[in-house]
Amino acid sequence: MATLLPFPSPPTAATTPAEPVLRVHGVRKAFEGREVLRGVDWQVPAGRVIGLLGRNGAGKTTLLRCLLGLAPIDAGAIELFGAPMTEPGGERLHRVGFVPQNFELFPWMKVRAYLDFTAAFYARWNHALAARLLQEWELDPKQKIGRLSQGQRQKLAIVRAIAPEPDLLVLDEPVASLDPQARRAFMAELLALMRGPGKTVIFSTHITADLERADADIALLRDGHIQFTRPLAELKARLSHAVLNRPAGWPTAPALPGVIKSRIAGASLHLLLEDVPAERLHQLAKDEDASLRIEMPTLEDLFVELA
Repeated sequence: MATLLPFPSPPTAATTPAEPVLRVHGVRKAFEGREVLRGVDWQVPAGRVIGLLGRNGAGKTTLLRCLLGLAPIDAGAIELFGAPMTEPGGERLHRVGFVPQNFELFPWMKVRAYLDFTAAFYARWNHALAARLLQEWELDPKQKIGRLSQGQRQKLAIVRAIAPEPDLLVLDEPVASLDPQARRAFMAELLALMRGPGKTVIFSTHITADLERADADIALLRDGHIQFTRPLAELKARLSHAVLNRPAGWPTAPALPGVIKSRIAGASLHLLLEDVPAERLHQLAKDEDASLRIEMPTLEDLFVELA
């Protein structure tokens, strides 16, 4: 199993860290006897985009719903904006926007009426922003929701979540039904929202290019735990992928400090490495009479290797 070594913490003497938006302590959740979340511990800092990655069935949707009080937890505790999250409601949820993976949007209502109805439940609502997004995303305010395409309904759900200008925006696969042009427009709005002080986004998606565009911190959910949360730039700087080839093949992978994961495919040995100098890899290739290729892994490569 891939295990990342702990990175040293950056110096904090010059600044005081902001209060985390979310604190998760030992959260457990099971369905029909199958434990999906197995004691999740996690802190989400303010002012960042967090990309939540994990394989299908890893529990990403379950975790996001538990974070917002939309699904009860079996054990543990969750704090939102510094206060216990025991059930939905209260002023804190005026500061939260949420786009679920599956959404129902009152098919008998017209787009404009639906947004006006929703706005009444929020302490703040940017009507000008909502109107601009409807126009730019080609959503007819007079159209009934039931007549919108799947992609149009997803756009409307995003408008609903962004218009309150939330301090925490939680997105569960929000662009799955959008074409590439619409995805780019959404990411532009997301990054514009993040320019506000203290704004935080938790973004579950399998489209790793969007997370790279947002320069997100990457949180990996695996085996019912958050395995790590790290800035994408830090992951890319410290991880590398090495491929060693030799005609004799590889009965076993040679021992090398810093190997996160190894895989043998015919005459090739693939190594995912953390903080391993190139000089050490060249020496290994010389000792094993093998050719060497060193690559910088993409986020998609890392997801495939680590999830």
